[in-house]
Formats: sequence, C-alpha cells, structure tokens
Amino acid sequence: MCGRYRLTAKERYLRDHFGLEDEPQWEPRWNIAPTQQIGVVRQKPREPQRTFSLLRWGLIPWWARDAAVASSIATHTINAMSETAAEKPAFKDALRRRRCLIPAEGFYEWQRSGQGRKQPYHFGLADDSLFAFAGLWDRWLDPATHTQMETCTILTTKPNALVSDVHDRMPVIVQPQEYDLWLDPGVTDPAKVSHLLIPLDARRMRKFPVSDYVNRAENEGSECAREIALTESAQPGLF
Repeated sequence: MCGRYRLTAKERYLRDHFGLEDEPQWEPRWNIAPTQQIGVVRQKPREPQRTFSLLRWGLIPWWARDAAVASSIATHTINAMSETAAEKPAFKDALRRRRCLIPAEGFYEWQRSGQGRKQPYHFGLADDSLFAFAGLWDRWLDPATHTQMETCTILTTKPNALVSDVHDRMPVIVQPQEYDLWLDPGVTDPAKVSHLLIPLDARRMRKFPVSDYVNRAENEGSECAREIALTESAQPGLF
C-alpha cells in the first residue's frame, strides 16, 4: 500500500515537470497522510492543458448515497489495487474516465523489527527527483448539503525487489514519457493503460531507514525523511 508520502518540490519545479501553465499553489509537505488535501495533476477534457488541484485523499465514488456511506468507503480507498481496479465498483468508472497523476518525491513504508516495533523506510528515485504516482479521482455530491467533494486514490501494484522485503505492495509510478497517455481523456479502455500499472525498476530507486518521527501524521519537516543508521533508537517522548 501507500499510506504516507512527501512532496517538497518548489512550485516552479512542479510546473515545469508536469507541463502546467502556471505555478501551482503548494506548501512543501514531508508527511502527507490519508484524509488530507493532496496535490493532483489532471488533464482538461476538451483541451490539451494540465491543471493542479487539491483533492481529499481517500476516494468517494460518485454513487455513494449519503455522508455515512461516503465516510465509510473513504477509509478503505486511499489505495486501489491496479490488478482489480477495472472491476471494482468504487474504481472502475474512475479508471476509465478520471485518471490523474499525484506528484511525490518519496513514500514511506514500515517493516516489522524487534521488540514489537516497526522500522520506517523512505523510498524514492535514486537521484531524489520528482515523480508521479498513478491516481484516480472522483467527484461526489452530498445530497444533504448539495456540496461537492473531489477525492482521489493511489494505485498500487506488486512490489519490486527493493520494496518487497519491507511491504507486499508499492505505489504505481508513472514514467514521464507516459504522462500523456495516462491523462488522456480520450483513452477510456483500461486495457490501453494496463501496461503502465507495473512496479518501477528497483535499480532506479533508493531506500533508507528514517526515524520514528515520521510515525505520527501531525509531525512535519525534513526530520521525517532524514536518513538514520539502524542502530539509532526512536526519539524519546514522541509516543
């Protein structure tokens, strides 16, 4: 799965990397967590223009009948399995018509270690550069308040060799040369993008252990992604 990640790139880098017309409004985040507003890149349906928007992480499908159902669904839809998304009711429409890119520079996973604790690791590209998760989004109308909410999910796949000893899933990372295809609103057959939903080559990635500081979603700052030696203990007073 992917339940925590970071995006600290300057706005001009986001603009240039994703071909946005304007610099997006984004404050650097080192510890992005589910239910929060996250940055996504989408393609306008009738013109070749990419936009940057803030959507809530945890997809609510358009057909959720009320707020209680929507809230229940959203707790289970921060990720979507790429192998089954085309058949799952919560994701199948979005996979056909509402694909997006979710900018990131790294994600965190936890490995069980001794004494009942889990060791967090940071995963990113080998050069620590900007990349994009494959995402889906949807728009839900609350029938009680008549307000709209836009939400999203991150697609996952089987892990590559770098991730597999820490977790049994990893987020799908879309290659820059495939951004156009993934975002193309004219491509509505999931089979035409299925070849993108594979684990990134492990040789292109790097992982390193980080401190327990990242465990709490309210903690922010570069300390979340600071590489540590595995002999370092958890910081006192955090839990």
